[in-house]
Amino acid sequence: MDFSSTARLLIGLGVLLILAGAVLLAVGKLPGLGRLPGDLAIERGGIRFFFPIVTMLVVSVVLTVIANLFLRFWR
Repeated sequence: MDFSSTARLLIGLGVLLILAGAVLLAVGKLPGLGRLPGDLAIERGGIRFFFPIVTMLVVSVVLTVIANLFLRFWR
């Protein structure tokens, strides 16, 4: 690996980290994420169990689309 490819890799990782931070800030402001229909929330006694199945699927699809677009235009 020469310096130009290493520089491109570092710039790409920096852009990816900036985008990930922006997405996390934006997701934190969305009111319904984490409370979608299909997310499991069980409370019994003093125990609370939360498993966001549908939220994980939505986030996975969105990240897959973003990754495919990023890789398609990176080449």
